[in-house]
Amino acid sequence: MVQKLTEMGVDRILPLTAERSVVRWDDAKAAVGHLSTAGGVVMAEPGGDPVDGTVRVLVVGPEGGWTVDELAGHRTVGLGSTVLRAEAAAIAAGTLLTVLRDGRVAPSL
Repeated sequence: MVQKLTEMGVDRILPLTAERSVVRWDDAKAAVGHLSTAGGVVMAEPGGDPVDGTVRVLVVGPEGGWTVDELAGHRTVGLGSTVLRAEAAAIAAGTLLTVLRDGRVAPSL
């Protein structure tokens, strides 16, 4: 996934741990942080709004989905009509954001 996102031109890839994450990092490997509701951070969620040019950071969650607490205060965007596994969702999100950023497609109004 990291290789493909890098090839597409994704600027930054930040792993995070969610409440339903299967893999758990020990304290030495995990950076403690919280998702900000400022700065264009949105969360991928089935049924969310279309991805548009205002999205700067798109967070893809665990395959178990986001909890209500994790979604609180965040705008959600959908990545299509199907439910994607985490790896496919990250690649879909990276593709959408890079083509919008590069002007290869225009956001729908």
